[in-house]
Amino acid sequence: MTFNPFSLTNRRILITGGSSGIGKATAIACSKMGADIILIARDVRRLTETLQELSPGRHSYVSADLTDYDRIEPIISECVEKYGKFDGLVHSAGIEISAPIQLLNPTQYEKIFSVNLISGFELSKVITKKKYFNSNGGSLVFISSIRGVVGMEAAIAYSCSKGAIISGVKSMALEMAKKNIRVNSISPSIVETDMIRQLFEQISDVSKNEMLNNHPLGFGKPDDVAYACIYLLSDASIWITGSNLIVDGGYSAR
Repeated sequence: MTFNPFSLTNRRILITGGSSGIGKATAIACSKMGADIILIARDVRRLTETLQELSPGRHSYVSADLTDYDRIEPIISECVEKYGKFDGLVHSAGIEISAPIQLLNPTQYEKIFSVNLISGFELSKVITKKKYFNSNGGSLVFISSIRGVVGMEAAIAYSCSKGAIISGVKSMALEMAKKNIRVNSISPSIVETDMIRQLFEQISDVSKNEMLNNHPLGFGKPDDVAYACIYLLSDASIWITGSNLIVDGGYSAR
């Protein structure tokens, strides 16, 4: 059999936000590469729909709010008891709050940081314990955003949370290296998810075209980010850690 460095066969991957958008696409793509998938999100109906679209394997889901931090370890412990230790994590769960600084309040900052950043880092703290993670190592991938790299008006809270992911990943990568666990982030620009399509319905064609013109390769698809996740989860990226992979159709090249 020809060696495939992108194969995820016999690897167990936990994916947060797996009920829609980038998380769902990543779950489907990883399952096609041979991974067993555990999904975490809040919406049971949509989790079930994602589960039905996965390629054959030992897949499951957990309906949970990861900002209830005390629930994280019991969830991970139960999953490992049922299915075995994990080999990877993709933290795709996230929310966006768009508002200028004068309209933001501390509660909004706390909410967006709790979902986008803290829940993923708390999850990482637990899942990488020796009793829960493959002793040979593995990979953690965090979905950040190009807004964590470049600025945008009315995106202060969102940009802060995503920029913190990029910074935190670098330090986490140094800590996890001793366990042979790689830690990286991905920063997409506009990806055509349901949330973005709803946004486009609310803005003019002129505004949409302006946004499109800022992307030399056009807007992205969820699969574009999912394939980047496969790369960072697989042995193809075995010498990469502490990095932020920009997947933005050329947006930040201008």
